[in-house]
Amino acid sequence: METQEILLIKNGELALKGLNRGTFEDILMKNIRRRLRGAGEFSLRKAQSTLYIEPKDDAADLEEACERISRVFGISAFSRALRVEKEMAAILASAGDYLREQLEGAHTFKVDARRSDKAFPLTSPQICAAVGERLLNQFPHLRVDVHRPERLVMVEIRDFGAYIHAAQLPGAGGMPVGTGGRAALLISGGIDSPVAGYMMAKRGIELTAVHFASPPYTSERAEEKVVSLLREVAGYAGSIEMRTVPFTHIQEDIRRHCPEELFTILMRRYMMRIASQVARQENCAALITGESVGQVASQTLPALACTEDAASLPVLRPLIGMDKEEIIVISRRIGTFDISIQPYEDCCTVFTPRHPRTRPRMEQVVEAEQALDGDALIAEAMSGIRRRTVG
Repeated sequence: METQEILLIKNGELALKGLNRGTFEDILMKNIRRRLRGAGEFSLRKAQSTLYIEPKDDAADLEEACERISRVFGISAFSRALRVEKEMAAILASAGDYLREQLEGAHTFKVDARRSDKAFPLTSPQICAAVGERLLNQFPHLRVDVHRPERLVMVEIRDFGAYIHAAQLPGAGGMPVGTGGRAALLISGGIDSPVAGYMMAKRGIELTAVHFASPPYTSERAEEKVVSLLREVAGYAGSIEMRTVPFTHIQEDIRRHCPEELFTILMRRYMMRIASQVARQENCAALITGESVGQVASQTLPALACTEDAASLPVLRPLIGMDKEEIIVISRRIGTFDISIQPYEDCCTVFTPRHPRTRPRMEQVVEAEQALDGDALIAEAMSGIRRRTVG
């Protein structure tokens, strides 16, 4: 067996699945294959709760593969590892050279061995001792620290060979996208909704994005900003179908015929109605919003109740108990924050009331809606939907 550098993938939460675990793993492998397109040719196989990703030729870019793998939901951790013969001579000859760069820059280390192939003649402690001794001779500046080592040297004895690697790198976690069904994300150009989409994709949900545009009050740049946000989310969630709904006439009619203090609630109720129809057309089982209790006037409990009443599908709110700083931390980590703060108006800021009603009563809202020809407005908006794929 020739030595070869590969990727070892730990699928974390999937190990808790029962008889349908194989289905989850198959979807994860499909997602990995899709994500690796363009990084070279790789083969994938699964065994012992681990996925093995092996380059087929020298043209495969393992560095790029690592970057892409780090964003695939369903992976708890991964390692860039060297596969060698299952012989101590091969392990001892390769460990120091393979991890030289990391070990030369450290002062302490620890060897951890795992022997899933019990036919291997040495026990795990014996493997640790042998490898540790070799590394101390090879790197005299090092010392062993079993409690807080700067570098961890892992040796795994598995069915297909011995694998040498450093500490595992964190994966994106969660569940593979496609295992949790499909939902429609109501996305504006703000900070919250892209994070909400990311968080639900992390639970295995495929996303369809619904964006409401109000030209000429909102510009093409505002819509392109949303596309840029979805591209960042798609880096984790996979390809996203985007549906842009013309919303100008609805907002203008609300402004002409309804009390100003109820404008935002009425607008959001129409968004829920339209998004529910779009979701059903796209085989979505739920809606996703970036709402958080008390963040703005339209997100008090009475206001949320009035809004949700207009939806005909369950509404998922992954940010509901988070404060703004917590949301911003995630948006920075996934690359959406700097895009979200670009100064392009979205339809949620059009005709904002001076004194919005924070505790609306349902009967007041329903009465205000009687002044509108809701069916006609929704039909017009649905007929003007534009479609595109992002990611």
